[in-house]
Parts: sequence; C-alpha cells; structure tokens
Amino acid sequence: MSNMTIRPLERADREWVAHFLDDRWGTTTIVSRGKMRYGHLLEGLIAVREAADAANADKNAAPPERIGLLTIEYDAKECEILTLDSLVEGMGIGSALLDALEERAREAGLTRLWLVTTNDNLASLRFWQKRGYELVAVHRNAIAAARRIKPQIPITGRHGIPIRDEIELEKRL
Repeated sequence: MSNMTIRPLERADREWVAHFLDDRWGTTTIVSRGKMRYGHLLEGLIAVREAADAANADKNAAPPERIGLLTIEYDAKECEILTLDSLVEGMGIGSALLDALEERAREAGLTRLWLVTTNDNLASLRFWQKRGYELVAVHRNAIAAARRIKPQIPITGRHGIPIRDEIELEKRL
C-alpha cells in the first residue's frame, strides 16, 4: 500500500488504541504466559494511511487514517509481540508492521522476537510461520490460568475448536 506509513505509537494514539482493542478483542487487557498487561499502555507501531488529497497542503484535507496496530513489550535482548491487527485484510498491513518491528529490533541489538497465540487460531499460526517464526513450545492448558485473570476468554474459538493451549512462536534475529 503506497500511501501507508508505519510509525511508533504516540501519546495522542492512546485513546484510539483503547477503543480499537476494546472493539477487536472485547477488552484492553492482554494476557500472555500468565502476565496481564493493559494494551493501550504498551509500546508499539501503528500503520496510517494518508488521505488521497493529503499531498495537496490543504488545511481541509482529511487526517491520516489509522489502519493497523502492533503492540509489544521488550527488554534488553528480546521482544514479545502482544497484538497485531489490521483493519484491511490482505493488503500487507500486518506484514509491513512486522517488517518495521524486525528492522527496529535488529538495529536495537535484540536477539529474539516471540509471541503466544492460542491453539484455535489457525490463521495466526499460518501467518507467523510464513514469516519465519517457529513453534517452540506448547503450554498445555495455559488458558485455564489465563481465564482466572481474564474471564472474557471464550471456551470455544474459531472453527469450533476448544481454546486450551498457548502456542509460543519465535524468530531469532
């Protein structure tokens, strides 16, 4: 998408992130490996699409439209990807966000990017593996513990698959 840019999340994005996560995930709370985080407070990247008339320095031009979000938590050596969402599927928005993160992680000297998804999320497993992420662990029945922190997690997920396990994927940099 030629009129898309990727930039770090800014303070001005926080309210949008909170509404976006609440609309997409039903809450701003994210649970991974037994740890709870508030998604709207995380660091991350955002994809924005410039309005077609933004090139004309017109004061009445539409503001950039937020079309994708990636949230992360990192330390000195690695980064956990907590959410990756696109408002327009199949346009490369998720891949662009991920490419930008990988580039920044390499520049920062990080050695590992990792994430957790659930056993029912077949589309996610396909997406990450196509991009070089490898399955490194299955945390059996981890969702039972996650539900004690976040009771909104459904019992049954996509394709009628019971949600039970966390699947960890990683990419070494």
